[in-house]
Amino acid sequence: MTLVDGASGLAIAAAGGHGDIDEHEDAASTTEVVRAALGCSALTNDRTDDVTEIVVCRTGGFHLLHLVDGDFDGRLFMHVAFDGDTGNLGMARYQLRNALDELAGADR
Repeated sequence: MTLVDGASGLAIAAAGGHGDIDEHEDAASTTEVVRAALGCSALTNDRTDDVTEIVVCRTGGFHLLHLVDGDFDGRLFMHVAFDGDTGNLGMARYQLRNALDELAGADR
């Protein structure tokens, strides 16, 4: 799991195993995915209904990009990558939201 600064594309914090993936390179690449999705008029045609999550499905697993509140300039997002055979998309979303709730609680 990586917390990414969407304005700069830099990894702010990371936890868990990343294997051979460099978290900073990964943060920059996933920032481009988020920017592309937010720049797509078909996905963002209603300004009252924001994009909150992006799921990328691979043959071997999933990437979950969860955008944290606010405008994208300076927006944070969480990136979670997991194996399709042993991971569970629903549980990943649930645990990610719990982690974000805890993070928000720490700021109060």
